[in-house]
Amino acid sequence: MAPQSVVRAAVPSSQFAEPADDFSYALASGKIRPVCARAAIGEASCHAYVRTDYASPDLPSGYGPTQLQAAYGFAGSTGGAGALVAIVDAFNDPNAESDQTKYRKTFGLPACTSANGCFKKVNQAGVAGNYPPANAGWAQEISLDLDMVAANCPNCHVLLVEATSPSFKNLGTSVNTAVSLGAVAVSNSYGASEISSDPSFLHYYNHPGVVITASSGDSGYGAQSPAAFGTVVAVGGTTLRKANNARGWTETVWNGTGSGCSLYETKPTWQTDTGCSKRTIGDVAYDANPNTGVAVYDSYRNPGFQVFGGTSVSSPAIASLFALAGGSTTAQSLYTLNSDLFDITSGKNGNCGTYLCTAGPGYDGPTGNGTPDGLGAF
Repeated sequence: MAPQSVVRAAVPSSQFAEPADDFSYALASGKIRPVCARAAIGEASCHAYVRTDYASPDLPSGYGPTQLQAAYGFAGSTGGAGALVAIVDAFNDPNAESDQTKYRKTFGLPACTSANGCFKKVNQAGVAGNYPPANAGWAQEISLDLDMVAANCPNCHVLLVEATSPSFKNLGTSVNTAVSLGAVAVSNSYGASEISSDPSFLHYYNHPGVVITASSGDSGYGAQSPAAFGTVVAVGGTTLRKANNARGWTETVWNGTGSGCSLYETKPTWQTDTGCSKRTIGDVAYDANPNTGVAVYDSYRNPGFQVFGGTSVSSPAIASLFALAGGSTTAQSLYTLNSDLFDITSGKNGNCGTYLCTAGPGYDGPTGNGTPDGLGAF
């Protein structure tokens, strides 16, 4: 990897300091904005936010691969060669390949192109062509997802599956396509509040032997699908900052992250918390606060490097770590190997009064069993 010094503002500095880590303040003040439009009933919205106060054609700000790998204890890992990580999103990003090439080149990561066989883009039917219409918001989401795969598993191969629309049927069909094309991990950085028809889509996200990750949401406490499905790894979000401690970093709950107790989904056998009789969200977490966000290159809207957050950061990052480790294929390992996770014990994403929205020692809803401390839990 190239020296991080090529990125002059790679570590968030005073420009990222927000009072009290308040997501609602940043949103109301216009310092961040959602990337995708609000979803219609039966559809999903992407779980990404972008900062409005920083953009540069060539100089990234926000965390880059070196910081993320150091923070989560897998710096220098060289696994994942050839492992296929799939990204499922809606609509088309016509610049997906060239944008991730810019990101990888800037940070000194291995090239991943269609020419060298590392990158492939298909529509939801698995065809490389006849793509859906382009959409600026989802294009930014795609850029974020691809860059998080690059940052966390630079040697992985990447499959982008573009759904015709953000309906759960089309997105679910795209998950099936990703699995049929050989993905070992499939990331889904989208969701919507639970409704009674959600269980009818569960079969799309049930692929034994393949890791399916899903963002827990960006609206604070409240259950969302597909993160509520017991067959996925539900990924929440934290606030990650540099610190003068043994780890060198500190994390708290990002107060925008989703969590909750499903209304409809059966509790997995490997979940033993007693405050929710059905599926509890989530399982694991990763940096997601836009105020401690990640560097992303996107040329479709406001071309250049920008700073992104949301649990759309978390889902592809965790999917990539499963592929990098080459180990488990379910969320169960995060419960049995939780000594290899950083236990997040402070912060909350709501006022439910229990562990479902408030962090504490051991398992909690917003951060699950914790955040990566190396690759042992994966």
